Order: sequence, then C-alpha cells, then structure tokens
Amino acid sequence: MDKMITPIKSSFIEYKMTILRNKRTTNSLFRQTMNEISYLVASEVLKFLPYEKVTIQTPLTKTVGKKLSKQVILVPILRAGLGLLEGFVKFLPDAEKGHIGLYRDEQTYKPVEYLFKLPKIKNKKILVLDPMLATGNSSIAAINLIKGNGVKIKDIYLVSLLASPEGIKNINKHYNSLHIFTCNIDKKLNKNKFIVPGLGDAGDRYMGT
Repeated sequence: MDKMITPIKSSFIEYKMTILRNKRTTNSLFRQTMNEISYLVASEVLKFLPYEKVTIQTPLTKTVGKKLSKQVILVPILRAGLGLLEGFVKFLPDAEKGHIGLYRDEQTYKPVEYLFKLPKIKNKKILVLDPMLATGNSSIAAINLIKGNGVKIKDIYLVSLLASPEGIKNINKHYNSLHIFTCNIDKKLNKNKFIVPGLGDAGDRYMGT
C-alpha cells in the first residue's frame, strides 16, 4: 500500500458498502446508507487533522485537552461528494464549506467545470470529498483549482469510498505527496471508465436520477 494512502477498514464499513454495491438497493436506501457511511469515514479521517494542546477549566479544576490547530474547509465534488458531507458536518459543525461542480464528458472522460466556490482558504485544511476515485481526473481538476488559490498540497486531503488502481496511479503522477483516504481499492476500470466491481454511478444513485 502506498504510504500516502490510508485505508479505512472495518467489518461494519464492509457491511454498509455491500448495501451500496447491490444494484437492488433502492435510491432512498442508497442515500441513507451513504449518509451513514460518511460518519464512519469522517471518524477515521479526522484523526489525521492537526491538533494542539489547550488548557481549559472543568467544573473542578484546570486540565489540558486538544483543539484543532487549523480551520477545516469541506469541499464536496458535486454531485456525489454530497453523500460524504453529512458525517463531516455533524462532527465539525463550524467547518466552512466550498463546492466544486464537475461533470464527466462521456466522449473524452475529462472533467468539465461548472461551479467553483471556496471561502477564504489561507492557513486552513481542505478536505476534498470525492466518493468514486475512478480515472482520478475529477480529483486532479479539483485539486488544481484549490492549489491555484494558494493552498499547499500538504494541507489537502482527498477522501473517497472506492478507488481504482488506475485512478491512484493517475493522481500519484500529478501529486505523489497527496494524502488519500479510501475504503477500498477495487479491481479496475471498465471500458466506460467505471470502477469494477464498484457501485455504479454514485451521483445518480444518491440523487435518484
């Protein structure tokens, strides 16, 4: 396993992933399960955020605890990225949010940008949420946009549910120091650039379109 890839593994995540993979899963159950798995993913990713010590007063005495040393910005890649947002927002209610809208040209398989909105990003940690890391082109395009606004690659995490070997290789070619989190690296991409075995089009299944 690449040192910059952190696997998010548990039997319970595999159980939830099985529901997402099943083509018989209804759109409503898919959406519910995606939201549920976002909590499991978030709890693992948030361990890697930068923290610093802080002194607080309990009802009895002073003690030392921890707080985030950097403000966090959550950036889902629309549409499917919204499915990973809920867990992070619940755990980090003060986190700011950006949005990157990309769709895939079905002829070239290249991402086409239609929305890019970020809050002020100086000295903040950026979590890019992209559930399906297939070709990696959308993730690379999103990171290019974020880096173009002055963010260093060490301050960007890429969070996915599933990845393909081809997508990982493509990202490493552009950003080999990017920290990637994923629940599973699947077998391959098919001729239409979908992850196999995968779970189909996450955006369509999440939105019910």
